[in-house]
Amino acid sequence: MTYRNGRHFLQIPGPTNVPDRILRAISAPTIDHRGPEFAAMARQVLAGVGQLCGTSGPVAVYPSSGTGAWEAALVNTLSPGDRVLAFETGHFATLWSRMAGQLGLEVDLVPGDWRHGVDPGQVHERLSADRGHAIKAVTRSPRSARSTTGTTSGGWTSPSGARRRA
Repeated sequence: MTYRNGRHFLQIPGPTNVPDRILRAISAPTIDHRGPEFAAMARQVLAGVGQLCGTSGPVAVYPSSGTGAWEAALVNTLSPGDRVLAFETGHFATLWSRMAGQLGLEVDLVPGDWRHGVDPGQVHERLSADRGHAIKAVTRSPRSARSTTGTTSGGWTSPSGARRRA
């Protein structure tokens, strides 16, 4: 049997320590998700989450891991056989592309360098060449909630605004 010294740190999506106060909070007994205590807490959280997300509009809360959200995004917006343009910018981008393929989508994975973000010129070039509009979606690797341009695992940035304009 192998023994480890110290506490194990979960490194998903990137080196992230769980603060002791959070560990103490999650060690408390769970509350009934159908009871009044949970309903009151949910109302309070939903009322404030818009401000946290920087919006005054409604916010959808999706109870899943990031991978579950990828799958939901793909199956709720695309159909098997639809063509998806993806860029190899790191581990998450590759996993998302693989999932799309497993769901029956036709994935055009543009090889890339895991050290850099997507070149907006490549996006423009690929979409401009798609004269028949066969490409139904362009995937983007997930990012930190605090970052508008990069990924937490690779540490790179990618010009989001320029990609959208492409």
